[in-house]
Amino acid sequence: MTFHRFPYNWLIGICFIFFSGCGALHHKPNVVIILVDDLGWTDLGSYGSTFYETPNIDQLAGEGMKFTQFYTAGTNCSPTRASIMTGVSPARLKITNWIGGTQVGKLLPADNFEHLPFDEYSLGEIFSDAGYMTGYIGKWHLGDTLSFPEHHGFQFNLATNRGGTPGAYFFPYKNAKRPRLNIPDLEDGYEGEHLTDRLTSEAIKFLERYQDKPFMLMLGFYTVHSPIVAKEEKIEKYREKASRYFVPEEPDFHEERNGTLNKLKQDNPVYAGMIESTDEGVGEIVKALDKLGLVENTILVFLSDNGGLSTLSGGKTWMPTSNLPLRAGKAWVYEGGIRIPFIIRWPGKIEAGTVNHLPSVSTDLLPTLLDMTGLDLIPEQHVGGENLWPAIKDNAPLDRETLFWHFPHYSGSGAPPAAAVRKGDYKLILWFEDDSVELYNLKKDLGEQNNLVKTHPEIASELMAELKAWLEDVDANMPQPNPDWRGS
Repeated sequence: MTFHRFPYNWLIGICFIFFSGCGALHHKPNVVIILVDDLGWTDLGSYGSTFYETPNIDQLAGEGMKFTQFYTAGTNCSPTRASIMTGVSPARLKITNWIGGTQVGKLLPADNFEHLPFDEYSLGEIFSDAGYMTGYIGKWHLGDTLSFPEHHGFQFNLATNRGGTPGAYFFPYKNAKRPRLNIPDLEDGYEGEHLTDRLTSEAIKFLERYQDKPFMLMLGFYTVHSPIVAKEEKIEKYREKASRYFVPEEPDFHEERNGTLNKLKQDNPVYAGMIESTDEGVGEIVKALDKLGLVENTILVFLSDNGGLSTLSGGKTWMPTSNLPLRAGKAWVYEGGIRIPFIIRWPGKIEAGTVNHLPSVSTDLLPTLLDMTGLDLIPEQHVGGENLWPAIKDNAPLDRETLFWHFPHYSGSGAPPAAAVRKGDYKLILWFEDDSVELYNLKKDLGEQNNLVKTHPEIASELMAELKAWLEDVDANMPQPNPDWRGS
């Protein structure tokens, strides 16, 4: 009997053809990042909400690890998104406000870079260079058409508009008065089609199309950013629920430090409907990964870009959510503006139903994903981030002691210019308008109500020195006196 020895490369080719449809040939783990816009820390059932219904995201938390002290590096969308893309703090990037924001007050706001710097080795570029198929779907808000995801390494991009909010949440997703908010690439929709549903279906198409090679997909839902619009059947569901949950005589707002009103209740039926649609989208993504046999080889990350919108300037009261027990919300350096839900799932690698209490920040995501996927860390790039994988996997401590924030701007949410630092349980806030200082013990005072500056001056002095040193180290752009200011 004669035996034939097949060439090794030929045999590998046969194996590739045989297994090409199973979605499990490659060993590099896939990455799916779901980034929700303006979702507050307590906007999920798994984070304490009793009014909003989020069974799919809650299940995700039960299958992975939930972080209780995860922060955004910025106080609103563009800075945080830039930090996720680069692992660099917004202050160092010079993106400290949402791109396009230009409000003035007693101070002139600091200069703000209008697009993600091209010299940063970003998330899309890194994973593309590592052999991944990289895709971006949905909200970007890191520059106009010359600074879209495809200009920062992503090989596939869909439904990214020029602004930071959709022209409309229902097809054809256009706004005649503000065309920069029109959603492109979705002209083949149908009457009544909902943007969140459509982005979800496009994300699933991406998973199906590239299941046989390693992929990194970032899905940026436009929800739950304004305009506050939802499906009518969901609005009616939560309108009825609100009528049973809330007593009309209970106060709806209280005054924040500058007179801005802060919402006290999660009772908006339209916002609740938006959250439910987002939750359904997450559920469909999870189902698709399961159907394709990709669950065990996919790292799934869920997070928001800032706290929920609970305050508005000028006495307006249409803010859609409350972040209680946290103070204030979007754009503020109080906890309500920067503490967010963060969930990460990797079956077989991350123990299901675990909770992590380490203070962490959005700049940490890039180095963490590099380590989890077996790629080399790039310390000269992710200078503001720390690799969380040892902490996730082995409960190892972090080397970092301090976290910093810098918001030298004004916001439509009523937030004035400020910077903040957290070290251990203590957090210090510096308000740039009057150089006033607040100090809180977050372990004892999560709602930041008891200012300890006078009783703990030595701690305040230490943190202030660290904050000023950091601002100098990152060469932070600072607000300046407004010579035309005539206010009080």
